Amino acid sequence: MTTTKYLTANVDGFNVFYREAGPADAPILLLLHGFPSAGHMFRDLIPLLSDKYRIIAPDLPGFGQSDMPSRDKFSYTFDNVAGVIERFTEVLHLERFAVYVFDYGAPTGFRLAMRHPERITAIISQNGNAYEEGLSDGWNPIRAYWQDSSKENRDALRAMLTPETTRWQYTHGVSDVAMVSPDGQSLDNFYLARPGAADIQLDLFGDYKSNVALYPAFQTYFRTHKPPFLAVWGKNDPFFLPPGAEAFKRDIPDADVRFFDTGHFALETHAGEIAAAIREFLSRS
Repeated sequence: MTTTKYLTANVDGFNVFYREAGPADAPILLLLHGFPSAGHMFRDLIPLLSDKYRIIAPDLPGFGQSDMPSRDKFSYTFDNVAGVIERFTEVLHLERFAVYVFDYGAPTGFRLAMRHPERITAIISQNGNAYEEGLSDGWNPIRAYWQDSSKENRDALRAMLTPETTRWQYTHGVSDVAMVSPDGQSLDNFYLARPGAADIQLDLFGDYKSNVALYPAFQTYFRTHKPPFLAVWGKNDPFFLPPGAEAFKRDIPDADVRFFDTGHFALETHAGEIAAAIREFLSRS
């Protein structure tokens, strides 16, 4: 086990907090978290991989310990989030790396891969979607907001930012909820409760339609470059369905797709199994 360091990078004036572990000269694995979490979601995974890989896990803009500028100073779109993370990799001189994407980390990481395919050595997607069939009916309230960005539809989404909903995201589809630590969800709720955080998250809900619009472009990237690809999927995810994981095989026939009997935050219950899958996958990629 190697020591994890907690660092901050100045990315053109934007402070990006990140965790780093592993040998400095080892192959790089970039971990990109999702909603409503931060890099702390990888707290169990990092020690299981950092003996062999240089692990870097940034908090996305507006999340965790990274800067959360007000909405009049930073436009919270996935293009802008990806732009900051792209520059983050350049500031840290990450020239070639594998990327692990989850939830919001997927459209972020896929943008990076599409813009700079030469930098990507492999992709690991843990409930990180790129296909329409992967979107469940749980997206219907957000789809309604895409179609009509009224105050009524926006305010209806505030229910997704409550502590009760965060708890549900962590526990839905988990066979034994006693396996789910309260620590991660409590920290997520702390960040969500900060002044201004709710409207930032609502902006990102609204902009998620830009990711769906890019699905064909992401799929073209997969077909064209066929990066080594591993999907490790909580099969009981209420948001991203198993057909979304299977769909990667259409564009990357050699994709390795594995399902685990758990929910959205699969690392909360299956970090050991997912780490073993990643080690096996990367060793042959």
